[in-house]
Amino acid sequence: MNIAAKPAPVANKLKSTRIAGGLVNQYWEMVWRAKEEGKLICWYEGSAINPFLQAADICWVHGEAYSAMLAARHQEGPAQKAAEERGYMKELCSYARTHLGCAVSNQRNRNDADTGVSNAPDDDDLASRLPPPDMIISAYAYCSTGQQWDEMTSRVFGKKIPIFNVSLPWIWGAKKDAGYLRGQEWMETSKYVERQLYDMVKFIEERTGKPYPWDRLRELMGQVKKASELRLEAMDMCTARPVPASFFDWVVSIAPINNLTVGPEIVDYFQAVKDEVAARVAAGEGAVPREKYRLFFDGIMNWNKVGWLAEKFARYDAAVVVGRYTHMAFWQEPGLIDPRDPVLGMAQNYLICPNNHAAPILIDLIMDLCRKYEVDGMVIHASRTCRAFTNPQFLIADAAHKRLGIQTTMFEGDVTDESFYKDELLNSRVEAMLEAIDARRIAAA
Repeated sequence: MNIAAKPAPVANKLKSTRIAGGLVNQYWEMVWRAKEEGKLICWYEGSAINPFLQAADICWVHGEAYSAMLAARHQEGPAQKAAEERGYMKELCSYARTHLGCAVSNQRNRNDADTGVSNAPDDDDLASRLPPPDMIISAYAYCSTGQQWDEMTSRVFGKKIPIFNVSLPWIWGAKKDAGYLRGQEWMETSKYVERQLYDMVKFIEERTGKPYPWDRLRELMGQVKKASELRLEAMDMCTARPVPASFFDWVVSIAPINNLTVGPEIVDYFQAVKDEVAARVAAGEGAVPREKYRLFFDGIMNWNKVGWLAEKFARYDAAVVVGRYTHMAFWQEPGLIDPRDPVLGMAQNYLICPNNHAAPILIDLIMDLCRKYEVDGMVIHASRTCRAFTNPQFLIADAAHKRLGIQTTMFEGDVTDESFYKDELLNSRVEAMLEAIDARRIAAA
């Protein structure tokens, strides 16, 4: 397949997602000035505990989000270099390595300033601009690195930062009544996490010296629930042919649902996205101008390559319509949230991180998505430094081929370290998969 020989179409990205860029910039500007405004700062990773923090007027920094932002802006290099100089291996999760590099840079600048050697960090050095934490909360589902990341961060800051740990057990699904969102194990585990979240609130009260504002949390979670419902309604419209919005559009929409400031603006954002998707469905307008193939993307996004990959697949006339990272996470079950009493529903949404299911449940959910969106092939991104996501990928590929006859291909890359990505490898493997899809279609005709 020679894509260089034909005109290269441009991916038809949603216009409404441009709003997300402004919201992201506003959020990080808030983070960067938080110390000047006298706010407490909490670093956390994994689960979206930010509404708990926002309600208490604590500034929150999501580690993966900061690393992803640096990579998307191609400014991850200084942080990763600082982390490697500190001794963190290149094979360590690049989310963690990048964020730890920010901690190392922060300490270097503080120590230099104490000795009069250096001034405040350059505004262009975003690794150094990240303000240090006053507290750390660890709430990570099924990721051994995530569960140690905060301890490593504490060591960088001399073990002087108070930490609270929330344990999110893996969902084994091994009991007879086990299933997605049901069974004894599910309910016991949900209650276990709920109790810890109430203890986390006590930890927050100790840090702020104030009673926790439960009414404010209820208000915020009402907005989260509405935004999530709008997001899922728009995703459901993408079963249409041609698909009105691609996986890459939903990647751009992760920050608003996952870590940005909760408020009417995120509800308005997802309403705008839904409205544009609906208009495209009505007009028969697709995310890929000449949609010929519909693909599932498995794996965390290459944050250095979001726009690049959107254009690449469009040039192959391939619409990446759905993915595990976008369609199985981020307040994925808003129906579980009761804004009047939100903590149990929050705990349950944290538990259904797609990494946190045993393989049988995870694979069934993915196969259901493949059927729903009528995919022809599956592109599997084996992130070099994210074992939690890559562990089940051979099982997923095998199930897709045997159960649904879906062609699959796998390429190696990474979440925020661009050096692991090889463009030629992706090209050759995607081309081979698309040719196999063509051959299957001819044989079936």
